[in-house]
Amino acid sequence: MSQSERLVLATRYRLVSEIGQGANGTVWRGHDELLDRSVAIKELRLPEDLSEDDRVVFYRRTLREARAPAQLRTHSIVEVYDVVIEQGRPWIVMEMIEAPSLEHLLERSGPLPPERVAHIGRALLDALNTAHKAGIVHRDLKPSNVLLDGDRVVLTDFGLAFSSGSASLTKTGHFMGSPAYVAPEVAAGEKATPRSDLWSLGATLFAALEGHPPFERDNVMATLSALANESTPAPQNAGALAPVITGLLEKNPTRRLSHARAVDRLERALAGPRSGRRPATPRYRLMAVIALIGATVASCGIGATALIVGMMKEGPGPSPTATTSSPATGSAQAPPGVKTSTLVVRARTDACKIFVSVPGDAITVLSDETLRKNDARQYDQQRINAVIYDASACDVWVNGEQKPVGQPGERKNYTLNKE
Repeated sequence: MSQSERLVLATRYRLVSEIGQGANGTVWRGHDELLDRSVAIKELRLPEDLSEDDRVVFYRRTLREARAPAQLRTHSIVEVYDVVIEQGRPWIVMEMIEAPSLEHLLERSGPLPPERVAHIGRALLDALNTAHKAGIVHRDLKPSNVLLDGDRVVLTDFGLAFSSGSASLTKTGHFMGSPAYVAPEVAAGEKATPRSDLWSLGATLFAALEGHPPFERDNVMATLSALANESTPAPQNAGALAPVITGLLEKNPTRRLSHARAVDRLERALAGPRSGRRPATPRYRLMAVIALIGATVASCGIGATALIVGMMKEGPGPSPTATTSSPATGSAQAPPGVKTSTLVVRARTDACKIFVSVPGDAITVLSDETLRKNDARQYDQQRINAVIYDASACDVWVNGEQKPVGQPGERKNYTLNKE
């Protein structure tokens, strides 16, 4: 047993075994002896030629940047528990996630299908949005920092990389960040921004689809040269995701997709062709039809108001695996099909956001949408994974049984097998 493996940090975090090493340090499997739980511990490695003043700056920045993501309570960002200084260097104590990284999955299985990459991209956009709203920039988004725990996608090392943009830490000649995934403006010496993270996301999704990042070459200098001088290659396997990837990989950050536009394009790609949707009726034709039907049903003694309201409701009609309940039913009455379905979700409010998929070698996405109040979706597939983003906004039935309504902002995951 090495000296490190016998080390106990802050009298409570025992190092158990080494998980892996990278340019920035070593990740250990650890055990929190106070709370009796497994943890991941990152031992940060400082460049050997840093001056004493630079080391002080580095320690202060490590503590500051670790505290910031520790406040981000979201399903798609790894939770940071603690930061300690031991043996003259910082150690970051984090949530232990027993799952492969996107990098390991690509090395083992090769490029992923667009449907699964779309799911990964959506989760990472949510993670970045949460962080950017809190003023945190990741600076080192890449496949090795993305963990895939079933349907859960987790962004790690948030704000803890050495790519802080500080002159005191870059003047020694070290390149901070991962050249194959760094944004062009950051490689040119500019400060990292949220738009830089979106470039790194685009490069990560490109790698997930193609098996390699867009500008990767044999060495760092060749990669940076290609990044600066060559046009961004078009992805060959992106399918409907191509507009998302090319928009994120726009070299000029002012023309790069914003977070909102990236989400919109990704949702369009997930929704697929719109040919199955009912064509929109021009307003003048709609009003004429309403007037005609109103006169007709009035003469027949039918309540015209309910019929007209039903006609004017926007959006696609119900699919074979989706149903829309009447607003008059309220949340107490179950929608049709509950007893025979694996999963039924009905919106209590307009904030009922869901992601439903069928697991397998290639994930089949059934729904990725925000339901309107009182709209319902039912799923009859034998195996289903579902994410309810706000458990207070949705009523949920699993194999005919209604689940308790959750708290506002509470996220619930369901892995279902129909018996």
